[in-house]
Amino acid sequence: MVSSKAARNSHGQDSSYFLGWQEYEKNPYHPTNNPGGIIQMGLAENQLSFDLIESWIDSNPDVLGLKHDGVSVFRELALFQDYHGLPSFKNALAEFMAELRENKVQFDPSNIVLTAGATSANEILMFCLADPGDAFLVPTPYYPGFDRDLKWRTGAEIVPIHCSSSNNFKITKSAVEEACKRAQKKKLRVKGVLVTNPSNPLGTTLTHHELEILADFVSAKRIHLISDEIYSGTCFGIPEFISIAEVISGRKDDMADRVHIVYSLSKDLGLPGFRIGAIYSSNKAVIAAATKMSSFGLISSQTQYMLAMLLSDKHFTASYINENRRRIRIRHDQLVEGLAGIGIPCLKSNAGLFCWVDMRHLLDDNTFTGEMELWKKIVYDVGLNVSPGSSCHCTEPGWFRVCFANMSTETLDVAMQRLAGFVESGGQGDGPKGIKGLKRLMYWVRRLSLADDRTER
Repeated sequence: MVSSKAARNSHGQDSSYFLGWQEYEKNPYHPTNNPGGIIQMGLAENQLSFDLIESWIDSNPDVLGLKHDGVSVFRELALFQDYHGLPSFKNALAEFMAELRENKVQFDPSNIVLTAGATSANEILMFCLADPGDAFLVPTPYYPGFDRDLKWRTGAEIVPIHCSSSNNFKITKSAVEEACKRAQKKKLRVKGVLVTNPSNPLGTTLTHHELEILADFVSAKRIHLISDEIYSGTCFGIPEFISIAEVISGRKDDMADRVHIVYSLSKDLGLPGFRIGAIYSSNKAVIAAATKMSSFGLISSQTQYMLAMLLSDKHFTASYINENRRRIRIRHDQLVEGLAGIGIPCLKSNAGLFCWVDMRHLLDDNTFTGEMELWKKIVYDVGLNVSPGSSCHCTEPGWFRVCFANMSTETLDVAMQRLAGFVESGGQGDGPKGIKGLKRLMYWVRRLSLADDRTER
């Protein structure tokens, strides 16, 4: 028998978000070995700029050889056990975070706690700021993994701030206040608000007005604000990304000690396997507690060393940031234009590695049951793993998160051809029917041919 904590069902692994992954793993698409397999469009992974990092490594062989100026640093790194992290890496990370924000704000390396990815960072902040049964308000739709990251081991609760398509899912003062009232009715003590900016799954950045609403709310309530900014380097369009750090720097109140930023290199650099996460806070008590907790999930010293060298190369980081954003924009536009060509709209977005796709018109029944039926068809009949809005706690059925940066252009082409056939067949997943469907599919194939002419590199 396992403990009650281990058996707690709040992990969220039975969510359609994770179930879709399981189906993909049983039958993964491969262009030659398994062309009829499921294409993974539920994974927000950035594979668009690996060649840039690989090229830098090729030009700096000493890094992987654990050398500095030709001299081995193997012994030094192998014996390094300080859970505060390598100073050189924390300095480079702080400068990189500022560079992503166009140096409008600066970050003090001493206020950074290194963690094994953003998952660990968010959980550590929950342990630091909330007791079991306390609540954080989170705008919907939100990343399905938060049900695991914020709740499972900490015992904290999530109370959704309901946002709707009527205003493109913007955060409003009334929605925040209504969520707080619902928490109070449940006798939950609200300890803070957590947002993702840029948003996962919306692919949008929070406006200055929305950030001020949140800042005013947490200031008035004397609670905390966590801003998960792991997609800050993916903003490719207007409006520009605004960090909560920029907003609070211009305020005259004392809320800086209650604002905490989560960052990671998993999305911006496309390095999820390296498990690089960070908490940034001006609250010394939080930093002290989080540093102690980080000892349960440290980043290896050789990983820190390599990335300290990479991020300290300012010529590389400046070039990478611009080129990575350009490639994300091109791939984003390819997906949006492709979906529009088969009559499927998306929420207008300017960041992230995914689109928030509106398939409400494809529902047989305008309910979440209808959404799940459509999702099953898309996964099993069409062979695309996408994330249904209900897994993101969206209040309106028919929205789906569709990722675009974890596959090749050719694979995205195949995905769009499959979806075009599904739409034209009336949602049966057996390809286009009749002359009209054939014409539409040929139209889409021509669009793909034109898209292939656009270079990403």
